[in-house]
Amino acid sequence: MSPFDFSLNHHLELPDDVFRLLRDAIYRRTGIWFGDSSKYLLQKRLSPRARELNFESFQKYFYFLQYDPRAGAEFDEISDLVTTKETYFFREPSQLTAFVDEIVPDILSRKGVRKIRVWSAGCSTGEEPYSIAILLQESRAFERVAFDIFASDISQQVLVRARKGQYREAAFRATDPDIRDKYFSREEDGSWRIRDEIRNRVSFGRLNLYDEPRVSLLGYVDVIFCRNVIIYFDDSSKRMVINSFYNRLIDGGYLLLGHSESLISLSTQFKLQHLRNDMVYQK
Repeated sequence: MSPFDFSLNHHLELPDDVFRLLRDAIYRRTGIWFGDSSKYLLQKRLSPRARELNFESFQKYFYFLQYDPRAGAEFDEISDLVTTKETYFFREPSQLTAFVDEIVPDILSRKGVRKIRVWSAGCSTGEEPYSIAILLQESRAFERVAFDIFASDISQQVLVRARKGQYREAAFRATDPDIRDKYFSREEDGSWRIRDEIRNRVSFGRLNLYDEPRVSLLGYVDVIFCRNVIIYFDDSSKRMVINSFYNRLIDGGYLLLGHSESLISLSTQFKLQHLRNDMVYQK
């Protein structure tokens, strides 16, 4: 390629009318909303993908999404490209401590509890559900009751990485080195792979939180972690997802959102509980 050929380096032009069509299509499929001020972000993140598929315009990319039988898989790609997947182990530790030291004992205090079902919704590359499993292992909770830890994400790509359970140093920025050494093995390339005793505690599956009929197939759960996920939704989508969570939780079940997220103006179905370690929502 000539050093003066910049055709692969600049972004495709995203006309206003096509932007609105494209963002509405993404919204209908995923619930992720882009306001008018997000046009450049969408253009920047999707231009390389459109070029990779040999589309010379966003118009043709949009037509592909509307009519091609491969569009479903392509929306998965889009979800992966337009959302931030930055995460790490033991993120928001006060909430995790509240889960292990306060929420689990509260559930166990109820008569007849034989299994606690935990759903990590929007699990990205797996750091959150594996953190939950490690903390339960450390607290010896697995000796007292069975746990079913299910982790979901809309992106197949991140789920492949989550199932593999292999991480770089940046994922351990909030991890005690002793915990890392105990539950991970060092690989030749310098990465860390989670040990099978923890990996086998978590099951992963693809799930679009906006697809309520498929979400309902999960049955009932005791605790839902959905941290730093609904920030990508508009209020209407947030209400739908939160209502879906309410329907999936047992009576007295817990919903744990990210610290920057709130149910204010979204739902009055949950009670905000002020625990010793953190504030969480309870059905």
